[in-house]
Amino acid sequence: MRILHTSDWHIGRTFHGHSTLDALRGVLDALIAQVREHDVDVVLVAGDVFDSAAPAADCYTLLSDTLRGLRDAGAHVIVTSGNHDSAARLGFQAALLRDGIHVLTDPLAVGTPITVADEHGPVHIYGIPFLEPALLRHVWPGIRTQEAALTHAMDLVRADLSARCAGARSVAVAHCFAAGVEPTPLLERDIQQGGLDVVPIAAFDGVDYAALGHIHGRQQLAPHIRYAGAPLHYSFGEGDKPRGSWLVDLDADGLADVTWLPLPVPRRVVTLTAPLEELLADPRFADAEDAWVCAEYTDDLPQRDPLRRLQARFAHCAKVVHAPARVGVSDSRTYAERVRAARSDRELVDAFLVHVRDGAGATDRERELIDDVLADRVRVEATA
Repeated sequence: MRILHTSDWHIGRTFHGHSTLDALRGVLDALIAQVREHDVDVVLVAGDVFDSAAPAADCYTLLSDTLRGLRDAGAHVIVTSGNHDSAARLGFQAALLRDGIHVLTDPLAVGTPITVADEHGPVHIYGIPFLEPALLRHVWPGIRTQEAALTHAMDLVRADLSARCAGARSVAVAHCFAAGVEPTPLLERDIQQGGLDVVPIAAFDGVDYAALGHIHGRQQLAPHIRYAGAPLHYSFGEGDKPRGSWLVDLDADGLADVTWLPLPVPRRVVTLTAPLEELLADPRFADAEDAWVCAEYTDDLPQRDPLRRLQARFAHCAKVVHAPARVGVSDSRTYAERVRAARSDRELVDAFLVHVRDGAGATDRERELIDDVLADRVRVEATA
């Protein structure tokens, strides 16, 4: 059996205020083409189908079109809900979906698989929606952490498998933060790394493959435990991470092979670091002119209207950060102490500039202006 593992579509998410819906539609169309090209039997979507609990109407349209396209390409489709999804909204029409498309959002159905057969017999696929411990305590007493919730869910999976024929092949689909992953900074917006929400990979013992979602970059925790990541770059921190999905082959004995299928990147995301004038003119940045750009300009002082100026060259510059290369002057004195130590009006102004500009005092041109202003003040006072 051939399985395609994908996750974290985040339909409806914006990128620094820009819609990603058209770009995502193109990428999901490419995924449908891969399903057809590689004769995929089952597509697994491991949570975070939508980016919010209340997606707009056009988000539902894209999801419906994609699910229909995957099924028309010949694959069964199994979708689970993630922490960004509303399980109720995502699953409300599950019973109305066409044959071969399954949306699994009910934690009480965790131990009941979707079974798909091939020439070697059945493969039991257990969808585990995102499990919020606070919402499960009334049905699973004592559950207070993600670790406990996922362990209990997988215990239900293992119990169901033990009642079936020995050697039955199986797959688990879950949305969680598993021990050993490397989260992208500023990306997984809701991950808590304190320990309560970390699920040990031993929780997934007993299945031939665990298709995980929640982390936006592909990762392999064990040969049979993997994250596929998101199909689009949703932050600048992801710029160096490939986009795609895992193609999983099961033979008669279980996991046989896993290969990576890359997806197209509609527009690269890059971070450029240099003084502002270099960013505006240096030819070495020419290949980024059609990319999403985060510009980190390293001038000592903030520059005038940097976003507008950068967008004249980089039409898709979406973020500007002032990241001065110079390290601020270390001074243990308080500002009041520095003011009291000033011996002249010019030193007083310079002390203020050093304070508010992280150690950068007046430039030569600014000193000339300061001297002119102070000289005018002296002349005014002399004639008063």
